[in-house]
Amino acid sequence: MVTSEAPASLDVDTALGDLQTHLNLIFARTRTLWKESAARIDPELQVGGYKLLTFIERAETANAHELAERFEMDKSVISRQVRMLEDLGLIESRPDERDGRLRVLTATPSARAVLAELRRDHATRLRTVVAELTQDEIHAASKVFRLLSEV
Repeated sequence: MVTSEAPASLDVDTALGDLQTHLNLIFARTRTLWKESAARIDPELQVGGYKLLTFIERAETANAHELAERFEMDKSVISRQVRMLEDLGLIESRPDERDGRLRVLTATPSARAVLAELRRDHATRLRTVVAELTQDEIHAASKVFRLLSEV
């Protein structure tokens, strides 16, 4: 005997499969956007360095240990990326006042300016994409992404 729950379950499974497919496309698009954004800052800037730079800028300060934990990267990778960011004039490093073994990293004014420009461009693109959605639909989408980010 087929219950009324079977078709509903299939509908949910189909919807979840569709959601998963679109999430994969979003992740792929995000990687492309990171690559494009890094290149706009400097052709030598790698995606990993771009992600570290945006984190440092948003956090206002960070250290290599925090970055390694946050991004689950080996400290040697963080060191190379930090060195590149310094060489490109995108971050500054100074001794930590509380622990002299650590270096406090901050984004330079020029890095903050170019990141602000990128954010404006990204916001404009996002506004264009979601222009056909209602405010309630945007809130619902935001809720889904918040829930997914907590998994």
